[in-house]
Amino acid sequence: MYEMIWHHRDRLQAPMDPYTVKSLLWQLLNGLSFMHQNWIIHRDLKPSNVLVTGEGPEPGCVKIADFGLARVFQAPVRPLYDNGVVVTIWYRAPELLLGARHYTRALDMWAAGCIFAELMTLRPLFQGSERKQAGAPFQFDQIDRIFRVLGHPSSKTWPLLEHLPHWHDNTENVRAKRLEWGAPRLAEHLAEVLHAQAEAQRAHGRAEPAVFRPSPAGLDLLRRMLEIDPAQRITAEDALRHDYFTAEAPLPGPNALVCGGVQVASYPRRNRTQVPGPAAGTGAAAAGGAAATALAPSAAAAPVAVAGAYDGAGAPALLAASQPALPPQPHHAPLAMAQQYLPVAGAVSAALPMASTGVAAPLAFSGCIPSSLVAFTKTGVASAGIRMAAASGVVMV
Repeated sequence: MYEMIWHHRDRLQAPMDPYTVKSLLWQLLNGLSFMHQNWIIHRDLKPSNVLVTGEGPEPGCVKIADFGLARVFQAPVRPLYDNGVVVTIWYRAPELLLGARHYTRALDMWAAGCIFAELMTLRPLFQGSERKQAGAPFQFDQIDRIFRVLGHPSSKTWPLLEHLPHWHDNTENVRAKRLEWGAPRLAEHLAEVLHAQAEAQRAHGRAEPAVFRPSPAGLDLLRRMLEIDPAQRITAEDALRHDYFTAEAPLPGPNALVCGGVQVASYPRRNRTQVPGPAAGTGAAAAGGAAATALAPSAAAAPVAVAGAYDGAGAPALLAASQPALPPQPHHAPLAMAQQYLPVAGAVSAALPMASTGVAAPLAFSGCIPSSLVAFTKTGVASAGIRMAAASGVVMV
């Protein structure tokens, strides 16, 4: 998604199509809804971690990626705060900036709201400067930019504000209201950004400036996604029922690039670097390879084709999905049997044992999963992606 924003901002100097913006956000919220209902928070949502397919069987389909900071928050083994700083600073929720030691899925919704605003304006909404210090320093510049747009909070508008460390300790006099921290002015701020874009286009000789025009329903949804109090912030489920998606044309769709059979957006193909597989007969799985398995909605295991693994005849090797992991290869470190659990369709869980390099075969999956991509990354553990399709029951690992 980052490259799509860059393409419109720096190359086309034109806004995204309203249907594309709405469909991208709708698909992103569908993925977040599925994650949150299964007690998983992402904790690092940003445009570069949201992928959009350009070609293939599912064009214009959003895939949520990079789960390196994701955690199960239903009953975590360790406090969430033990992981230290989470979420890239421009998309970091105010409760985190004020030092919250406990937080909820609302932080993902804040990041999604920042992404929504960026899709409209092609600029990060809160582009603060990060302090690079050891530990977790107070990021005053970032909180200042938020307060300038959303106003200065109080215990009346945010009842649990007094419990946040930086607010309680009045770090850098954050409790004192400043002149620039007035009433909330989100809609006015967006209008100013879009007006500045139009003026810049006129200065470069464009007679009819092309800028995004947010709808009243879109602005209302954005405001509810950016509620400064996380307890009042809209959930992914409620956001999907908002009038912006249900009552305002055009309605969103599973292909963000095609609306009603008409191509509304196209993007240049990304350059791909082809990595050759190992020679025939080595039986080695390439580090970071991807495994794909097509499963019917049942508990039966299916074969797994592992990219980079070859049998003696040079054909891709098939591994049984019930195998616990790929056998160690000479160039691999010992297997790190790190378990990542993803609840599927309510009661069924899928375990992903992963090697320290390469990709291990999954255990049996079953059930129907909505369309989105989950890419697990963990320090010392290989990356794997899960592509979930509701209609076909296909899971790509």
